[in-house]
Amino acid sequence: MIEDPGGRCGWCGSNPVYVAYHDIEWGVPEYDSRALWEKLVLDGFQAGLAWITILRKRDAFRAAFEGFEPDVIAGWGEAEVARLLADPGIVRHRGKIEATIGNAQAWIKMEERGGFDAFVWDYVDGAPVQNRWEMLADVPAATELSTRMSKDLKKAGFRFCGPTIVYAWLQATGVINDHLVGCFRHAEVKSLAR
Repeated sequence: MIEDPGGRCGWCGSNPVYVAYHDIEWGVPEYDSRALWEKLVLDGFQAGLAWITILRKRDAFRAAFEGFEPDVIAGWGEAEVARLLADPGIVRHRGKIEATIGNAQAWIKMEERGGFDAFVWDYVDGAPVQNRWEMLADVPAATELSTRMSKDLKKAGFRFCGPTIVYAWLQATGVINDHLVGCFRHAEVKSLAR
């Protein structure tokens, strides 16, 4: 894929949903614990699918999962799983739905031990990694950081959080700034770091 001559990362192409996501959300540092968790869950649902599929269904996911409130989801059982499996607005995958319930329980335990946000940001000493990729081909699918964090998430009880999913999530949440250096958002996102 060729880089966008208008100064945008080429992965988003010209699809308006993708362009808006790239221009407004992707790579913006996220410090809210619940929002970080929601994005990890959505990245887990994306496994094996195109991200645009999840973006198009995101509002339906939020409705079906009660606004991604971990305290609510953690108590769900088979009745809620069956309801979600019948919801055509979301990705209907039993393993991913059950993982979301387990991930909510793991998130609550992590919150009790200092916070999911602290867990995430401690890996980078609170400051986003500022990569300087020139071409999409330079951007890795996973790194030592995403591999280490994936292992630690799994030890804490999380599922659907392999190194590639975690790397995409770190990019999306601005823990890593992977906007290409020629993209107008690279410098903008960099300036948003705490």
